[in-house]
Amino acid sequence: MGFEPPQRLVRALGESYGDTAAGDWLAGLPARTEQALAATGRAPVVERVAAPGGRSSLVLLVRGADGTPAALKLAPSGAAPELELAALAHWNGWGAVRPLDPADGGRPVEGALLLERLHPEMSLRSLPEAKALLEAAGTVRRLWVDPPAGHGFETVAERTGRRVEAMRAAAASDPALEPMVTAALAAREELVAGSPETLLLHGNFRQSKVLAGERAPWLTVGPEPLVGERAYDLARLVRDRVEDLIASPAGAATARRRVKKLADSLEVDQERLHGWTLFRAVESGTRALAAGRSQEGEVTLEFAGWL
Repeated sequence: MGFEPPQRLVRALGESYGDTAAGDWLAGLPARTEQALAATGRAPVVERVAAPGGRSSLVLLVRGADGTPAALKLAPSGAAPELELAALAHWNGWGAVRPLDPADGGRPVEGALLLERLHPEMSLRSLPEAKALLEAAGTVRRLWVDPPAGHGFETVAERTGRRVEAMRAAAASDPALEPMVTAALAAREELVAGSPETLLLHGNFRQSKVLAGERAPWLTVGPEPLVGERAYDLARLVRDRVEDLIASPAGAATARRRVKKLADSLEVDQERLHGWTLFRAVESGTRALAAGRSQEGEVTLEFAGWL
């Protein structure tokens, strides 16, 4: 295939899996893409790569022989594409991008998802902030449903628990982080001890994950699904456009108002949303620092300090 994966994806894969494993997956990408295209049974033609794209997968904008537009997503096994597909199939287009079945004679390929075509160039981040938050709240509300019977999704407690040791290590290497990490871990421990609900969650919901569509104005993409409480899912949305918040003299007050506004509009406990927002910001900030993304880490941790 005559395309280059976005550099953002190349860097992110190296951070997540190491340069050797990432290089091996990228080297096999052309052959894997050809196999996935053939397996759709639709004889699709690749129009272009969606860029800058995400940090965990390659998305190709394709068009079938009958002219139907679609998106072909290819992800390494570490990104759990099979769980993403399970969540999308369960939502069945309700608030989320709809997976497409292979045409007659086609068979799914491991790590490949054929999806309806949305507009990757138009996410909620293109809207004014107040309108974007309103649309985001309406979209994420649709995703919070009971998970399918016999599902294989991990819980919020399991996912967050895998980050505890790395956060403690970050605090040990930089004593200035210790009070914030301690507060975040204490909040997590209290939250997981009394989780009020077990719903299917997006897992990485934010404005850039909501794209304009044809059959609905806005649909979410790129879930990292898990099961647990709504407050966890909403916490990432609170710190959206964090760079703008940091640059604003009223950033701290705005961040705290967001917690209250989102909690009230979606009937989520405000204290639980506050706690998960703190934990997720500290976790993301320390992880960014460990990966060498110092500016991102410092901005995220400054936001966490406001909480």
